[in-house]
Amino acid sequence: MKRRFHWELVFGTVALFAITVCSGCAGMGRAEQGALIGGLGGAAVGGQLGPDDGRGENALIGAGIGMVLGYMIGNEWEKYDQRRLDHTLETAPSGRCAAWVNPDTGNRYEATPRPSYRSHGRIYRDVEIDGVVDGRREIVYAKAYRRSDGTWQLVQ
Repeated sequence: MKRRFHWELVFGTVALFAITVCSGCAGMGRAEQGALIGGLGGAAVGGQLGPDDGRGENALIGAGIGMVLGYMIGNEWEKYDQRRLDHTLETAPSGRCAAWVNPDTGNRYEATPRPSYRSHGRIYRDVEIDGVVDGRREIVYAKAYRRSDGTWQLVQ
């Protein structure tokens, strides 16, 4: 009797482990989180499709497609918040708080910029960002400089 290899058990275990481990990854952005979750979901779906002897390959294809789609969606979440922060740093008077809620994630932010100044040929602004991300309150004190295209790059 030939024993059947259960891909769904393997992918389910790997997915649960990866989500548990990476749920606290401080350096992982939304795009990377989206790629991880999309890849795991794609692998799980792909592993269920096709004949039994080709499910491993289908899982790999599904993982690749899921990673790309997940990255694209996660990247859009980051872009929304970046655009709001750019607008705040570009237009908000010093000391005046600007607030927004990301419609995709539900995360809330309040950014309070400080006066601009020049250093090393760039225009900088310090900013305090008070956010509620995934239900946890985080306060970040950062410095940003204006890029040549008018967007702002956080450096701390």
